[in-house]
Amino acid sequence: MAVIDINADLGEGFGVWELGDDLALLDVITSANVACGFHAGDPLIMRRVCAAAVERGVTIGAQVSYRDLSGFGRREMDVAASELTAEILYQLAALDGIARTEGGRVAYVKPHGALYNRVSRDPVQARAVAEAVRAYDPSLPLLTLPGSVMHDVAEDLTVVAECFADRAYTPSGELVSRREPGAVVHDEETVVQRAIRMAMENTVVAQDGSEIVLKARSICVHGDTPGAVALAKSVRSALSEAGIVLEPFA
Repeated sequence: MAVIDINADLGEGFGVWELGDDLALLDVITSANVACGFHAGDPLIMRRVCAAAVERGVTIGAQVSYRDLSGFGRREMDVAASELTAEILYQLAALDGIARTEGGRVAYVKPHGALYNRVSRDPVQARAVAEAVRAYDPSLPLLTLPGSVMHDVAEDLTVVAECFADRAYTPSGELVSRREPGAVVHDEETVVQRAIRMAMENTVVAQDGSEIVLKARSICVHGDTPGAVALAKSVRSALSEAGIVLEPFA
């Protein structure tokens, strides 16, 4: 029987600016990647999301990123390894502290945006992120792509693979850049069928039509796209109807 987690990025507003419907998504997903203030989010938003996640029994993850508020963490940066480790520690500790005051805790770590893509191919920055997790709590899983170099540089840590139901893939198994057309899949039926195929067959069709083997324990659905909540509900419903068990990985 297939077992899968559904995760989404939450807490990505800032001050008076709101992005996505966090509360509605928390009724659908099993794991919440909560922004830690470097690409989005602020202390009040972090606290609200953590409290709501604890109330609903949703697992909390630290969504760490480059220090890039104006670019939403989607601009790649050349950060020294020691500095990057310290910045990941800063974000992780902040969110975990807030989560604990609400009766929860950070149970895993997921890099965001440009950092997510960078650590999938750059062993230096991947090691920097892994070192932060190792220093803070080596029992925390790291969520990344199946082919990420993180699997190689963090062999002493728990590295969990995830896939994206609403993102296009290159033939090599990487995510298509958001700068390219078709990088985000919006058609509901297509996203739903991709999610089922990922969970049950461990494959996905790449942008060129080729089939990629992609074994993952978690499926990500984005919370900042139009109709995100309805899409997430459809994915969850379809997975359940297919007999797939929905369960957090952490």
